[in-house]
Amino acid sequence: MSVALVILLFSSFLIFLFTGFPVAFVLGGVGVLFAILGSVLADVLGYYDVAEIRSIGFVANRIFSTISNYSLIPMSMFIFMGYLLDRSGVAERLIAAMHKVLGRTPGGLSIAVVFIGVILAASTGIIGASVVLLSTIALPSMLNAGYARWLSAGTVGATGCLGILIPPSIMLVVMGDQLRLPVGDLFTGAILPGLVLALCFVSFIFIVALVWPETMPATKDSAERFDRRALWDLVGALVVPLVLVIAVLGSIVAGIASPTEASGIGAAGAMALAKANGRLSWKELKDVCYATGRTVAFLYALIFGASCFSVVLRGYGGDEIIENALHFLSLGPNGTLILVLGIIFLLGFFLDWMEIVLIVAPLLMPILLQFGLDPIWVAVLIAICLQTSFLTPPVGMALFYIRRAAPAEFSLADIYKGAIPFVLLQLFVLVLVACFPQLVTGLL
Repeated sequence: MSVALVILLFSSFLIFLFTGFPVAFVLGGVGVLFAILGSVLADVLGYYDVAEIRSIGFVANRIFSTISNYSLIPMSMFIFMGYLLDRSGVAERLIAAMHKVLGRTPGGLSIAVVFIGVILAASTGIIGASVVLLSTIALPSMLNAGYARWLSAGTVGATGCLGILIPPSIMLVVMGDQLRLPVGDLFTGAILPGLVLALCFVSFIFIVALVWPETMPATKDSAERFDRRALWDLVGALVVPLVLVIAVLGSIVAGIASPTEASGIGAAGAMALAKANGRLSWKELKDVCYATGRTVAFLYALIFGASCFSVVLRGYGGDEIIENALHFLSLGPNGTLILVLGIIFLLGFFLDWMEIVLIVAPLLMPILLQFGLDPIWVAVLIAICLQTSFLTPPVGMALFYIRRAAPAEFSLADIYKGAIPFVLLQLFVLVLVACFPQLVTGLL
């Protein structure tokens, strides 16, 4: 009976998901319906093997425990910080300065985009805002410089997604809450893998520019304008955001502040930076607060819905069924880890990261930990794997963001073609981190 109910539960979720209803309502609605079904089966028909879910109160208790969770507070503060920084003019100033300095370098403009993406990732963590911002300010410049459209789109999309891994990542905050792991340890463990991924992007761009220079021609006007003043402009553009990043991440890594306290520091610093750049009018602040409220409400709705779904799934014994199935395969720790990461990678083609983190990861994580694997290392591997979901069709959100914000010359085929090599680079880093856990545990 339990196996049949679990299969019916997942089947119902998938059917309603493809109807176009909001995912949060699908998760919550299916969870509540099957909670009622469990009550009927247990109390009316006498199927007491599902008696754990005979009360709808389980769902209500889970929602209240979620909304009162202290570890989710940094999420709203980091989102507020990200939206403010996107409006502060930091990115525009950085790309103008780096364009002058790196104009003579093969692929210099694309490399500049990666550097800016790292800084945005380390100071915002808002993927949609970062991708749209980079698409708006970088793609027209790359198009005018004669860069290949597919490579320009791929660079912007992959770089904008660095914020899903490089702290302060909203995904890591949610993962810490759902997997019961310290958010500060997740932030610390993700720093080196995130930087390695950015370095791989830069290396790939540089090699392509050397082998196929016609895809990324050097910009002569930038080369002629390069001088000491351009270098000082770059330093000046870097100082303030780097100070903010060090204040936020440095305080967490050093143990001076908790992620919640550091998120407050980041939000205050972003306000100060926006005010210094003349971008903190009452209208701007109101728009940022509204955008933050909408995003946080959307994320909490997903968390509520997934909480309903997961508590019902566990009530039906779904976690035990999945655990027994994986143990039956007898793959060992490495084989099981590869299988789990493969499942998450494939799910990323069809589900958003939030559904995977809220539903799949909490079910699979305990199985991996039974083999004695380091939980922070496994969580970072899952985060790297989930990063590919932003670039893989048909639901790769970064692809839609680029399509919406890119100039008309960019076709959907250009965007998909550009995403392929960067997804392969992400998988390469996934294998690298899997082979060398010290990249995660070295700073812990």
